[in-house]
Amino acid sequence: MLELGPAFIKVGQVLSTRPDIVPPVYADVFGTLQDEVPEGTGGDPKHVVAEELGDELDQSTLEPVAGGSLAYVYTADYRGERIALKVRRPELKPVITRDLRVVRGLLPLIRPVATERQQYSIQNAADDFEDIILNELDFKREATIMADIRENFDDDERVVIPAIYEDLCSERVLAMEYLTGRKITDDDAFNDIDVTPHEMATRIITVYLEMGLVDGVFHADPHPGNLGVTDDGRLLLFDFGMSERLPPTVQDDIIALYRALVRRDVDGLVDALIALDVLEPHVNRAEVGRVLELVIENLEGQSEITWRQIITELTTTLRAFPFRIPPDVMLLIRVGTVGEGVCRQLDPEFDFLAAVRSFLVEQGLIESEFDAIIEETWADVRRSLPALARVPSRVDRTLYRLERGELVVRTEPADGHGMGERNLGYAVIAGALIVAAAILSFHQRPYEIPVLAVAAGFLLVYLVDIES
Repeated sequence: MLELGPAFIKVGQVLSTRPDIVPPVYADVFGTLQDEVPEGTGGDPKHVVAEELGDELDQSTLEPVAGGSLAYVYTADYRGERIALKVRRPELKPVITRDLRVVRGLLPLIRPVATERQQYSIQNAADDFEDIILNELDFKREATIMADIRENFDDDERVVIPAIYEDLCSERVLAMEYLTGRKITDDDAFNDIDVTPHEMATRIITVYLEMGLVDGVFHADPHPGNLGVTDDGRLLLFDFGMSERLPPTVQDDIIALYRALVRRDVDGLVDALIALDVLEPHVNRAEVGRVLELVIENLEGQSEITWRQIITELTTTLRAFPFRIPPDVMLLIRVGTVGEGVCRQLDPEFDFLAAVRSFLVEQGLIESEFDAIIEETWADVRRSLPALARVPSRVDRTLYRLERGELVVRTEPADGHGMGERNLGYAVIAGALIVAAAILSFHQRPYEIPVLAVAAGFLLVYLVDIES
């Protein structure tokens, strides 16, 4: 793919984040393309700077810093300051347009050997890929997103994002503040600063979750080359070419997906996957539900669960159904997978999912485990209110018959399952509530008295139901 050119390098990079198309082992191989830099394409990038900026910049001050599959990075002097320029490779767009035609032309050759599910994913991936790469070629778009993210973190001392020189930006040139920092995974990155690797890992998770789930616009390429540490210990973000905006509905659906996973709510999980356009609306919910139950069981059996494991389990299981990974979801998966890898490099013991859960609880996006238990308990209580409402009249009838000597105790044959199951249900709920009250009392929570009262109610229903 390196020899085929920039578009095919991007194809490989996209496939590395498309588990709906390629198995994890191939995704890992394609992932190695992330840091590869191909040979020069189509001429001198300085000519692009001259064409776009003219006399605005002293060309003699240009110095190369880095290169990627789509662009070069230079520094230059501008009005007494040193700035950074991201310059698109010369003649790149015609090459990309040609390569996109080739990719489209390959689809009819691939479809006959692909399964129905793969055909569905491949066609969608081709459409998505074209949008992604054309967006990355538009540096004006990148400048706008970068400025928006910088504004969102303007008063945040944990993170720094270069300022944009809007007057110097165009579709082919992005001009920004030149900031330096230590590569976040270097051995000496945290020497002589007041931030530990563990604290920085937590900061990375928090910042990216704020971008995606609170602000709705996020940097989607958190590999080590795009993350730095400043001398004063701040997180420095580079290269916003791979960025995305999330509509509020998608933000809500992502949170619903996580909540369903935490609660082991299979129906909620199916609903979230359909809402995110991962599954088709007319999918067989019963069959999907059965395989998702297996996913949850497999994850529960793991001594340690990672984001990568969750994605691998989900996508491997969903291969039995037509499914796709929409671009915004794909980028979120990428952020999680790459971000978790960086955090584990900083701190091998870092619990990525615990950090995510802590953030979501602090933001009020999901309830804590304790609140979830209380909510589920009260849901059971609400479902049982009709039975509780009948308790007083049943007690009156029972006492009246007892006073008149008319109370008769009967036994049912062993095959009378219906009443036994109902009675057992009341007894189980009462027992669960008593345990919950004990936990509440231990933690000095104010709910133990009402919970015990409800438990007593269920016990009474149980006893009266036995009598009747």
